[in-house]
Amino acid sequence: MAIDYAIRYACLPRRHMDDAHMIALLKERERAEVIIRTFRANGDDRPPSEMGFEFTRTTPQGEEATELHVVQDVLDRVAELDAYASACAGCPANLLGQAYGCANFIQYPLSGAAEAWLLNQLPTPGDALLWLLLKQGVEEFMYDGHAITQLRQQSENYFQDRVAASRKLGEFDITADQVFEMMFSLQDDIQPNHAGILLLFFHAIPRDFLDAHDIMHIAPAPPDALERFPFLHTIQADDDKTIRELKQFFRALYQAWVLNVPLFVDA
Repeated sequence: MAIDYAIRYACLPRRHMDDAHMIALLKERERAEVIIRTFRANGDDRPPSEMGFEFTRTTPQGEEATELHVVQDVLDRVAELDAYASACAGCPANLLGQAYGCANFIQYPLSGAAEAWLLNQLPTPGDALLWLLLKQGVEEFMYDGHAITQLRQQSENYFQDRVAASRKLGEFDITADQVFEMMFSLQDDIQPNHAGILLLFFHAIPRDFLDAHDIMHIAPAPPDALERFPFLHTIQADDDKTIRELKQFFRALYQAWVLNVPLFVDA
């Protein structure tokens, strides 16, 4: 299970498949490749048509269902990816430098260290304009984090910690559950304007010396966005897995904002 995302840049593959279908095929191919490597590492030279594996998935009702797959059947299903892979070379949305490098994921369970890291990026009352915008957004859009809290308490699959991290920001407190709701619980893609605000809230781009006009007109990104607003969240050696993956998510969000296209998210 993971939070899947993809930069919705207009391209040849997207003329033939939507993002959810593309990501599903990429996941299937990765599973098949892992199975083949495992068989080969154990000295098993059988062809993929004679390799099988069980895959357990969680249904929308929260129940687990186990399915038996033949590796060759999976490879046949994902062959659709090969037909359009060459179009990814040189694509500005290809952050991973590989076919379909516009798509990536954040793996569950999310770490407590990553929750604390996210909260520590938020503006304080010293960043008056952004702090007021964050406070207003939490209140107006009623980000109470309730749905995320329920998910956290119902299963250990999504979060390492059963209690959300929290931080006091002047006149109000905010929890990681509210943050995740703000980031991932939208009913639609993350549009460029929301992307720009999230990049500012989580300090993924410089936010010093911005006035109200700059903030309110954060999208579309200005022509000099790469120079004026360089991406700040570089991966560090001591980052845990979730923090690294969150920084990659913000990098994709940044690129979608620069390109003025939505970011597809499926949490």
